[in-house]
Amino acid sequence: MSNLVRNIIRFAFFILFQVFVLGKIPPLHQFIVPYLYFLFILWLPFKITRGALTLLGFLFGMALDMFTKTPGLHAAACTLIAYIRPFLISLLMPKEATEIGYSEPSITSMGFVPYAVYVLVLTFLHHSYLVFMEWLHFGNFLYFIGKVFATTAISLLLILITEMLFVRKAKYRTNVA
Repeated sequence: MSNLVRNIIRFAFFILFQVFVLGKIPPLHQFIVPYLYFLFILWLPFKITRGALTLLGFLFGMALDMFTKTPGLHAAACTLIAYIRPFLISLLMPKEATEIGYSEPSITSMGFVPYAVYVLVLTFLHHSYLVFMEWLHFGNFLYFIGKVFATTAISLLLILITEMLFVRKAKYRTNVA
């Protein structure tokens, strides 16, 4: 299956799963809202340019916003992590590894610790920005901190479960034209 077809299927799957499965779960306690949809952005191939990645993050977030009737909330958070993602990957991996190594981020391609840092940082940034945009309406700082950490923790648990259930075959790129 080509990368394009695989990513189109992932796009649809993550949007539909977030809306029709995780969106139907009532908020656990008052802090925890399970989010998994942004994993689509984290799993995109290394070779996508920053501009294309940012645009794709915006379109992905807007698609979710249309379903959830939250104009621009998820689009802003997805655009932020899509823009920061290449910078974070360049900090965690040498450039040669992303150019001639594996095609997309995974535990196999990055190693356990760099991949864990990658997922943790982008998940925390996504949730911080998302909850901050929400917090502007409420104004309680303890609520903001509690919701960021609780939502990040539940999302990391969901990502771990997803990584264990859907083992992705890490495709090794070669320099053959």
